[in-house]
Amino acid sequence: MMIQRDTQDACRRPVLFLLLTVTAIICSSYNVLWVHAGMKGDDEVTYDNWLQHMEKTSSPADEQPSAFNPDDDSVGRGRNDIEIDDGGSAAATASTGSIVVSQDGDGNFKTVQAAVDSIPKGNTERIIILIKPGIYKEKVRVDASWVTFQGMGSGLTVIQWGDMASTIGPDGKELGTFNSASVAVNGDHFTARDISFKNTAPAPPGGAVGRQAVALRISGDMAAFFNVAFYGAQDTLYDHKGRHYFSKCYIEGSIDFIFGNGRSFYSRCRLHSIANPTGSITAQKRQTTDENTGFSFVKCVVTGSGSIFLGRAWGPASRVVYSATYFDDIIIPQGWFDWGDASRQKTVFYGEYKCYGPGANRDGRVSWSRLLTPKEAKPFINTGFINGEQWLTST
Repeated sequence: MMIQRDTQDACRRPVLFLLLTVTAIICSSYNVLWVHAGMKGDDEVTYDNWLQHMEKTSSPADEQPSAFNPDDDSVGRGRNDIEIDDGGSAAATASTGSIVVSQDGDGNFKTVQAAVDSIPKGNTERIIILIKPGIYKEKVRVDASWVTFQGMGSGLTVIQWGDMASTIGPDGKELGTFNSASVAVNGDHFTARDISFKNTAPAPPGGAVGRQAVALRISGDMAAFFNVAFYGAQDTLYDHKGRHYFSKCYIEGSIDFIFGNGRSFYSRCRLHSIANPTGSITAQKRQTTDENTGFSFVKCVVTGSGSIFLGRAWGPASRVVYSATYFDDIIIPQGWFDWGDASRQKTVFYGEYKCYGPGANRDGRVSWSRLLTPKEAKPFINTGFINGEQWLTST
């Protein structure tokens, strides 16, 4: 059983997962606009329009910084192709001259929040907070811009808390999903390296209400995450809004564990399901086809347990594309779910391009998802999708 998302970020209602699955199977037989690559006739104008729109809102591939892009659009070597460094190398490359956080007092501050609070809200220069090894049991909020969290390895530096949507806050009311985050980032130009963010709330049983528990919420624009691990169950990573870049990150969860309305590029990340028995990787919330938001996964690896959808249409025009990504044998054959609203089949954009592995067989996919051509995939397979040439080199 999965949790149905309401129109409010903090509020959802439970529904029977069996009903959702049956509905998905039924809906997969429908024929709707924008289904297949290379369409002709009456649909051709609409098809050309979205390609032209993507060309206008994405930046040219040849302008992108090569260090932040996969070398090509070919497939990787398999499920072991993604290696996340959990410590060691980070210690050797950690910046000197930083604000240092150390639990043993061998630094400027003992808590991460104290270090963050020392930064002026109007800050306009990159400030690095070096967080020494330890499990920092605190709830952190970052409002200043140009802040970097530099850990000593995702297995060595951990920030964790255990709030859920139903947790009662200081005002006597439930926190809601938005405020359940262990770490909440509101400032622009945030960067995190070699660190873990965790929500320790237990995984919810089927049908549970108010058990959404966010490890990190990113609401700022132009944020980047390198070799970062995110741990949770339902709603692990709240990719709320803004342009974001994730490189060689590990993201673990069960239901909608990457969700929100960000415009984000995930490169060589491991997406690990702990669903029991069923779940979904994404719940993207694009509201209209004119919005530029969406999630693009390139050369990633999907592993884990349970049976999961690649995505659910939280927003009417939800947009998610997987390219050159390995799918383990845990993908529900239909692949995608329309949130129980057949009208969304006409406005969502769900694509797969050169994906492989036992879960990549498209024989059972819903007809309103797309197998992309190289031309269609082009805007999604490099950091032009997030206008990377404008800001990535400043991370």
